Amino acid sequence: MKHRTLGRNGPEVSAIGLGCMGMSDLYGPADRAESLATLHAAIEAGVTLLDTGDFYGMGHNEMLIREGLEGHRRDDLQISVKFGALRDPAGGWIGVDCRPAAVKNFAAYSLRRLGVDHIDIYRPARLDPATPIEDTIGAIADLIKAGHVKHVGLSEVGAATIRRAHAVHPICDVQIEYSLISRGIEDEILPACRELGIGVTAYGVLSRGLISGHWSQARAGATDFRGFSPRFQGQNLEANLALVERLRSIAAALGGSVAQIAIAWVLAQGADIIPLVGARRRDRLDEALGALDLALSSEDLAALAEAIPAGAAAGERYDAAQLAHLDSEKKASA
Repeated sequence: MKHRTLGRNGPEVSAIGLGCMGMSDLYGPADRAESLATLHAAIEAGVTLLDTGDFYGMGHNEMLIREGLEGHRRDDLQISVKFGALRDPAGGWIGVDCRPAAVKNFAAYSLRRLGVDHIDIYRPARLDPATPIEDTIGAIADLIKAGHVKHVGLSEVGAATIRRAHAVHPICDVQIEYSLISRGIEDEILPACRELGIGVTAYGVLSRGLISGHWSQARAGATDFRGFSPRFQGQNLEANLALVERLRSIAAALGGSVAQIAIAWVLAQGADIIPLVGARRRDRLDEALGALDLALSSEDLAALAEAIPAGAAAGERYDAAQLAHLDSEKKASA
């Protein structure tokens, strides 16, 4: 396993991390036994970064990870936890709470569900418009002083918020969507992170399976939020799958799969970027890790840039209601 460091102040982690959300929530039913087998396989393959959220399955994901940690050395792993998103008993989204008291309350529950004495990277899932980011980061800093957390992360925030947060406590990394068809961070967010020495953990590197080369509309069941995502709708879906076919021909020439080429592209954007893959099956995990063996040349990257230029995706990455809550979609210059 290759390794990268999360920013100037963060830990050394595996060059690819495992995003565990789909094992509990949002992508339809998951096979519990296969999810656990995938967790074990990832750790045995050298994956050290496990990403979760306390609201993934309303705690289910954290408890699943706890079970998956059995038989493995805790200190060899880095667990990243997002907090703050509020849900109702039906699974609906009802707001964000990142007040200092809430931060510490959420952390207490996560530590208990995970069965650990510390969280490696703790981050608000979204910016709470009612709470200054300085107050939220200050609360995490208190948890660090108490030994419950090791590093502060952010998620889906813009450059201005990153600077404000970093002024309170060094930020380890910003977790944000980044892929061949989601390039928005390149304008302001990525430059700000690099200026400040902050790493990027990139989720959605396969655009939730859209550019994996495996997408089938039959996969989107009633509980799969991709069935309502703009990029998976009607003509948008047709246009985006046409982009995948361009990737398929390049992948074939390089002897890799579509998913491997897409992940390798993210890896090639800088040593300060760690892709998170949302594999919940061992075969998909094996395929994703194969991207580490693909070294894309400047010619390969140029071919990919021509095949899928920035802004080529049809449809927004979230619906209008969700986009309105994304601080990362607000330009710092606006």
